[in-house]
Amino acid sequence: MPAPALPTTPDDAALRLVRGASARPHDLLGVHPMSVDGQRGLVIRAHQPHALAMAMLTGNERIPMERDQHGLFVVLLPQRDLPFVYQLEVTSTSGHVTVIEDPYRFPPTLGEMDLHLFNEGRHLRLWEKLGAHPCTIDGVVGTAFAVWAPNAVRVSVVGSFNQWDGQAHLMRLLGASGVFELFVPGVGEESLYKYEILTRTGTTCMKTDPYAHKLEQSPGFASIVQARSRYLWRDGSWLAQRAESDALREPMLVYEVHLGSWMRGENNRMLTYGELAPRLADHVRRLGFTHVELLPVQEHPFGGSWGYQVGGYYAPTSRFGSPDEFRLLVDTLHQAGIGVLLDWVPAHFPKDDWALRRFDGTACYEHEDPRLGDHPEWGTHIFNYARHEVRNFLVANALYWIEEFHIDGLRVDAVASMLYLDYGREAGTWLRNRHGGRENLEAMAFLKQLNHAVQSLHPGVITVAEESTAWPKVTAPISEGGLGFTFKWNMGWMHDTLDYYKVDPVFRKGAHDKLTFSMWYEYSERFVNPLSHDEVVHLKKSLLGKMPGDDWQKLANLRTLIGYSVTRPGKSLFFMGTELGMDQEWNHDAQLEWHLLADPRRRGLMEYVGALGALYREQPSLWRGDYDPAGFRWIDVADREQSVFSYARFDGRDHVVIVLNLTPVPRPGYRLGAPARARYVLALNSDAPGFGGSGCSVDTLCETEPVPYHGFEQSLVIALPPLSMLVLRPEPVSAAASSANPETIAPARTARRRTPPRTPIA
Repeated sequence: MPAPALPTTPDDAALRLVRGASARPHDLLGVHPMSVDGQRGLVIRAHQPHALAMAMLTGNERIPMERDQHGLFVVLLPQRDLPFVYQLEVTSTSGHVTVIEDPYRFPPTLGEMDLHLFNEGRHLRLWEKLGAHPCTIDGVVGTAFAVWAPNAVRVSVVGSFNQWDGQAHLMRLLGASGVFELFVPGVGEESLYKYEILTRTGTTCMKTDPYAHKLEQSPGFASIVQARSRYLWRDGSWLAQRAESDALREPMLVYEVHLGSWMRGENNRMLTYGELAPRLADHVRRLGFTHVELLPVQEHPFGGSWGYQVGGYYAPTSRFGSPDEFRLLVDTLHQAGIGVLLDWVPAHFPKDDWALRRFDGTACYEHEDPRLGDHPEWGTHIFNYARHEVRNFLVANALYWIEEFHIDGLRVDAVASMLYLDYGREAGTWLRNRHGGRENLEAMAFLKQLNHAVQSLHPGVITVAEESTAWPKVTAPISEGGLGFTFKWNMGWMHDTLDYYKVDPVFRKGAHDKLTFSMWYEYSERFVNPLSHDEVVHLKKSLLGKMPGDDWQKLANLRTLIGYSVTRPGKSLFFMGTELGMDQEWNHDAQLEWHLLADPRRRGLMEYVGALGALYREQPSLWRGDYDPAGFRWIDVADREQSVFSYARFDGRDHVVIVLNLTPVPRPGYRLGAPARARYVLALNSDAPGFGGSGCSVDTLCETEPVPYHGFEQSLVIALPPLSMLVLRPEPVSAAASSANPETIAPARTARRRTPPRTPIA
């Protein structure tokens, strides 16, 4: 009986396949049930354009395959049923024989529910499905690839495993999801890969994987396959404590860090995550900081962007090591009692052709209309927040850093640019929203979705908005019409404060209101006081360089500035190097000026920062009532003639008094209203000789007198050193009730500390 004829291969589908234009290669390739001449069986097709011959192997059988009119290798197997396991024997034109697993015999690695949730923008663990994932299917080891390219004609995964040949591994489009998928046997961890995409205009482009967990450095920018993390975390107690914490009523003193320039090795070598981890943890802990905030570590091609031009949102930069080595850095900081915040950039992305830009030949992640999709000020693209899959990409990315790397919070960059459709645009170059306004309604919805997801899934994790406008309710709950952020950077305070400090002390009385104005709106949001990297670059001078006067006065001014930020309401953030009194602006290509510590005055500044940090963490009145108006009261807000500011911070009946003398003139015998009848102890003096101060004589103990002053029934007399900040802590004279005005004392609260108290240096 003659063998049955080979089944006819559909011409259109075959032609698309061999021309490399098929979005559904599995419709032909692999194993399929077939009925030919009344006989049931299976047909196997394979596309190996560089093969001389092929055979199908199963068990002990070897059955040659025939080449059909389209160039496909085909074999018909009568009376066989699915499932059917086989391999392919490939003979090259040089006669070399290789046995391979057929990637087209495996089922999809994404289920219908995964695709449905993604297309609705609700897949919260998307990084586990899209991207490259080493796995084993039917006993075969390989990597499952999946990528979203909704308008692509064809997508192929290419890499070192197939000589970057776009004809070798065409991916299948899963329904109408826009997701292309393929399991490639034999591809393992650390393999390089990209996606070759055929666009509707007939051009091809090579793209890195938007969901890659590691990227090759320039000039290749290839994605790198990563296995599931093998890192063994040791921060369980930290995470448990975080989940129970209330960030609003906890100490928060943030050290902002650019990893590439904090510290370097020999010959200006960048240190690895592992090398940085113990050094950074030790330094930050000694200075009393509670958190570090890392400038973006997501992979970015250009170091001069400081990480704000992200090319790989799901990849910690490989400049400093592997993803697990980054986990080590976070874990080390957690074990040292230090939280880790991460700068995160969902506002825009760069126009690198190898990354997100026009990913499938169309505006996939951005808007097609440049009036919505281009950022003229930064030369970047704006995400299309109206698209479900784009929102899912970003929300899942935020959760990825929290869940996979135990990040404690996200500082969301450039929120103002997201909220306003006309941000950075001239009249006539932007489009109004559907109500005729300038608000980006889709961005608002995205930010609310982001904050809801983070807060509901990860209690204790915070989000911080870098938002510089008067947009209302940035930190109000979503249920009350707010955006739902935990904190907002107080950019108004920062600008006013630095403007004040630039003024020569002789003329500061004319700028007095710049230092007091922010209290008028202090409780409109939950603020962080930022003195960030943005203030020490682009010819703005270092913080020390902004200060007037000679070297001694500059350092004295800087000490009071740091102290003012820490002791006023709101959490505080300082850029790395503040503790050194850097002479030069920040240079991202070199380490901090650590050599300055050879100067006793700079060493004194760092000692001061450490003493201030210790006092801050130990004294709940400096942080527990940050967002309660009862936690702050001016003692004297109007002494502009002498440029003296005084205020008290409260935590129930506990309080501290802060006095700033912002001229180089000592002021002996300065009378000050006191919130309580008490003996006040000098807890910190920024003018102490050990901090580089003048050592001007100051009483370490001051007892109040029943002399009404500044609206208080009690007052005290103290000497104010030049350009100084004093912190006074009360010790009750007796157990009897004090004569303080009860209206100035906040209700008593139970103290709860994140860290054990430490004795401050006076």
